[in-house]
Amino acid sequence: MDVSDLLTSAGINIAICVVLLSLYSILRKQPGNACVYFTRRLVSEPVRGTGAISCFERFVPSTGWIAKAGQATDEEILAVGGVDAVAFMRIVVFSIRVFIIAAVICLFIVLPVNYYGQDMQHKEIHSESLEVFTIGNVKEDSKWLWVHCLALYLISCSACVLLYFEYKNITKMRLAHITGSPPNPSHFTVLVRGVPWSPDNSYSNSVEQFFSTYYPESYLSHQMVYGSCTVDKLMKDAERMYRMLKSIDPRFLDRSLPYCIPGGAAHPFMVLNLRADSVSSSTSMDRLQPSQRRQECPAAFVFFRTRYAALVAAQVLQSSNPMLWVTELAPEPHDVYWSNLSIPYKQVWLRKITTLIASVVFMFLFLLPVTFVQGLTQLEHLDQLSRRVPFLKGILKQEFIHRVVTGYLPSVILMLFLYAVPPTMMLFSAMEGNISRSQRKRSACIKVLYFTIWNVFFVNVLSGSIIRQLTVFSSFKDAPKQLARAVPTQATFFTTYVLSSGWASLSCEIMQPFPLICNFFRKFILRTKVEPSSCALTFPHHTEIPRLLLFVHIGFTCSIMAPLILPFLLVFFFLAFLVYRNQILNVYVRKYESGGEFWPIVHNSAIFSLLLTQVIALGVFGIKRSPVASGFIIPLILLTLLFNEYCRQRFSPVFKRRPAQILIEMDQQDEQLGRKEEIHNQIRSAYFQNPIISHQVSINSNLPLSRNTSHHQGDEDNLHGLKSLKPLRYSTSSIR
Repeated sequence: MDVSDLLTSAGINIAICVVLLSLYSILRKQPGNACVYFTRRLVSEPVRGTGAISCFERFVPSTGWIAKAGQATDEEILAVGGVDAVAFMRIVVFSIRVFIIAAVICLFIVLPVNYYGQDMQHKEIHSESLEVFTIGNVKEDSKWLWVHCLALYLISCSACVLLYFEYKNITKMRLAHITGSPPNPSHFTVLVRGVPWSPDNSYSNSVEQFFSTYYPESYLSHQMVYGSCTVDKLMKDAERMYRMLKSIDPRFLDRSLPYCIPGGAAHPFMVLNLRADSVSSSTSMDRLQPSQRRQECPAAFVFFRTRYAALVAAQVLQSSNPMLWVTELAPEPHDVYWSNLSIPYKQVWLRKITTLIASVVFMFLFLLPVTFVQGLTQLEHLDQLSRRVPFLKGILKQEFIHRVVTGYLPSVILMLFLYAVPPTMMLFSAMEGNISRSQRKRSACIKVLYFTIWNVFFVNVLSGSIIRQLTVFSSFKDAPKQLARAVPTQATFFTTYVLSSGWASLSCEIMQPFPLICNFFRKFILRTKVEPSSCALTFPHHTEIPRLLLFVHIGFTCSIMAPLILPFLLVFFFLAFLVYRNQILNVYVRKYESGGEFWPIVHNSAIFSLLLTQVIALGVFGIKRSPVASGFIIPLILLTLLFNEYCRQRFSPVFKRRPAQILIEMDQQDEQLGRKEEIHNQIRSAYFQNPIISHQVSINSNLPLSRNTSHHQGDEDNLHGLKSLKPLRYSTSSIR
């Protein structure tokens, strides 16, 4: 591939991005699309005032959303999306900082060394092959290879310093989330699974007897987990009725007015009290008949009087049989994945092994499309395709078509195939038996990350060797040399992949094509006027974190090998900064909070990318016969490993366990303020296996937002028409 092919791919993707972003700026102004592009604002914020905007301005592209996304502070992101949203945005900020440093070093120092690495007659820039700009153009035993070694030292040290401060700051935010939030029921609650069966007692009685005996002073109460039964069916019917009645204006709901039930007589409509304690007291599962008690699962939420007591009970071994009375700290009430709590604990390990095998099989089946994509980037494969399919010979000879096929089409095909990966991995993570939604997303995030790095990076780099030679990794010591030969030659594909899968995917993310199509179908095909307030989306960490980390991985490994990729990566991360901020502020709803528990995944992935970059550089210097440069890489690898071990010992435990010191201080503070009894009453009804209550609480009480953010005033005005079911009028000063 030459520079003109790369410019063709860049031009196509720039045009796509400009068109999609312009279309987004128009669609977000339309009253009917407010439920697509302002979902979080509709759900969580009250309406304040109206504005006006001319019809002409509604159909003219504008950049107002860029300014609003850029001006938002970390405090606003924290108030809207929680620690998870801030930690996610720190990935983007870290990437921007480290690749600015890498771009300055590599573009002004390493790139000229690569370009003039051999004595040759250079062509015009647009006709030059991209391999001329890679380290492969540097001749063997060149004295200029020390420049690459120095650049790698500077990039690695800068990345480690930035990673340290990011890890430190996010750890502080996590601790502040634990101490600064209101009393959290999960701090007092332990999930116990593997409750042994007794023919004389029910599971509920067994749990009460066990914890009353061994934790007599700290045990408060418990709540059993139940499987599907008649009560669950009634709850689902009630939820559907609740959604129907929610759309009725409250002014028309009068206790004295008779309402006619289909098939029956008229009855007065009685407004139920939706307080959790009243509902739980009237639908207590402990009062069920013996035939219905068979629906009890061998799992329960056990409530303790203090946070420290719950912490101790969660971390100690309860029985001589590790498969019985298994305890762990409970997730937040809105984070519980209820359908997996009924899985017997003895099946969990088998499910994990099964899903691991299924993930590996799926990963290797994906080799087929990756190999096909890789063949399109190589000229000899295109010649073979032309000979086998004669009518393509004339088409592929056209210069523009040839550039599109080699520079644009492979990345697009691979990107389309990759869209099937996150739903599949999410299904595997659900089958594993994870007890919380955040654990399920975190598990899917790890699977998608491994999958994308393997199939997008390693398989594309080594596809020719894997398909043709099964001995590519016959010896471990040959791995650096194999990667060193392959990475510079495949750098052009990764550059085009950043353009297609990076820039275009961000444009699709902000466009929200699937919700937009569903909204169009609902409004113009089904003719439904009621807005679907229950269809709010949570942030897709399991898809977006692996996407960002893949580009971080590609950026590190190609930085000194093919520096031309760095400007395109920087454009991607700057665009990601604006797009993701806009989506967090306006679209995605926070239903639970994990306290940034996925950040260790980010740190470990960045360290792995650095180590792999250093190993590849070691192989390249060995191939180029530069023993001095190779010798200097070995200390860098050891220092990176020591840095990772320090971070693992210093910060990682905070993300796995809660500090006893902080929990004891919080217990003492509650006792001094005299609110322990109030907290105990709240936690008894927190884990309610009822979709209506959980849905109501997650939307109304779990989405705090500062009301003093002036730059959001305009968008708040735009939502008034949708809530009042009147024609929308926009504020001209806010929406442009």
